[in-house]
Amino acid sequence: MSETENFLAQGFNERKSQRDTVAETKVVPMLTTRRIGPINWIGLRTLYVKEVRRFLKVYSQTILAPAVTTLIFMTIFALALGGAVRTIGDVPFMIFLAPGLVMMAIVQNSFANTSSTIMIGKVQGCIVDVLMPPLSPSELTLAFAMGGVSRGVLVAIVTATAMSVYVPLAIYDYAALIFYALAASMMLSLMGLIAGIWAEKFDSMAAVTNFMITPLAFLSGTFYSVERLPEPWFTVSQINPFFYMIDGFRYAFIGRSDGSLLIGILILTISNALLWFTVRRMFVKGYKLKE
Repeated sequence: MSETENFLAQGFNERKSQRDTVAETKVVPMLTTRRIGPINWIGLRTLYVKEVRRFLKVYSQTILAPAVTTLIFMTIFALALGGAVRTIGDVPFMIFLAPGLVMMAIVQNSFANTSSTIMIGKVQGCIVDVLMPPLSPSELTLAFAMGGVSRGVLVAIVTATAMSVYVPLAIYDYAALIFYALAASMMLSLMGLIAGIWAEKFDSMAAVTNFMITPLAFLSGTFYSVERLPEPWFTVSQINPFFYMIDGFRYAFIGRSDGSLLIGILILTISNALLWFTVRRMFVKGYKLKE
């Protein structure tokens, strides 16, 4: 073998040896079980974002339409009942009415968001796509409920902004505003989850809305002061969580309330805790969700 051939063969062997060495040093990753941790943050965020995008995709129906409907209510009361000149105590009627209408919009839309997403998932058979991922019952409850809270708060912001053009709204207590808006939207979101899981068809869902949610919202001081109610209805109103939602939210704007703010905070906190436990238990048991 010539010197040139020896040189080429030696170089080839050296390069082959280097490739073999590199190949031996490469670590081939092994498929292992993914460690999620105490909370599946990625799954929780994904489900929440999915819920928000679901109602934002049809914002004209889920955000703008409720705001327009609330403005129509305000116009009717202003024209039919002389709202521009009436007062409740020393508060002009329109300023008294506006927070109650905003809270009514929060109540209706928070409930509608969670109840509809569960009901549609059951009817279309795609609820299993939510139950199969590694999400705990608490994570499912939180993601769905926060979707409802987001819609309720967003509708409230749009509605209050539109109302402020016609009614001089001023915030008296920011802490009360934030607490009652979040507590009320959370409570109705959880109630919507319970109704959506329980109902087997849209007729049952409509019955809950028409005979429970709407009457409680309308008859809890939305359009009037409960101080005018005769006994025993005044006493009954004092144990109604919907009354404390509206009363506390109105206090945030006008600085006066018909009931105890402390009792309202306790009732809303306890109600939310009980509703949370109920929804979580439904997901644990798979009540009307799993065969």
